[in-house]
Amino acid sequence: MPHTVLYIEDNLDNMKIVKRTLEAYAYQFIWAGTGLLGLELAARHTPDIILLDINLPDITGFEVARRLRGSLINALLYVPIIALTGYDYDDAIQKALNVGCDVYMTKPINLRQLLAHLEGFLSPD
Repeated sequence: MPHTVLYIEDNLDNMKIVKRTLEAYAYQFIWAGTGLLGLELAARHTPDIILLDINLPDITGFEVARRLRGSLINALLYVPIIALTGYDYDDAIQKALNVGCDVYMTKPINLRQLLAHLEGFLSPD
């Protein structure tokens, strides 16, 4: 059974690039264009990993991560979260890690590095 990746990202171009790449590597891909929808989909599907943009149109990715780490759904307390964002300053990196993100990657996304992180978090089937 393929691993499920939830990508919370409002930029369609970024989403399409990541979607094509992950589907080519047999990941099941779920997309949410807002933080609140991402939280809803995370609760519904309990993904194996979450890719999270920080700058979202409704709530920040920081708040999404904070809510995931405070969830009543046990699986969401420990699901790996990779922050993917254009913010590359130390305060944002530290804040993302403090609210529960496991990895912080800056955009433009290095797809090889992203795939390596996914493989590192997800054991083979």
